[in-house]
Amino acid sequence: MTQNQNADAGQITERIAKDLKERLDQGGEHMQVKDRNGEHVGTVDHLDGDRMKMTKSDSSDGQHHYVALTQVESMDDVAVYLNITREEALK
Repeated sequence: MTQNQNADAGQITERIAKDLKERLDQGGEHMQVKDRNGEHVGTVDHLDGDRMKMTKSDSSDGQHHYVALTQVESMDDVAVYLNITREEALK
């Protein structure tokens, strides 16, 4: 990865973090998290630095799982979409 690509990735991560934080600050229900295939991964709990923490109540093992913001591809009003699979996200 070139220095410009690293800078671009950093800007994208910052934009996603800002947008996600604004969305979560609006209140209401937590957003769904879906993998690159559209499969349900979990539910956003909150942001923890440069990671997204998912609720443990929506986890098959009852544990919190974290996803790096660099693994977030996009988001809309309903869900956060990852650029990895469910299995990769829940390692």
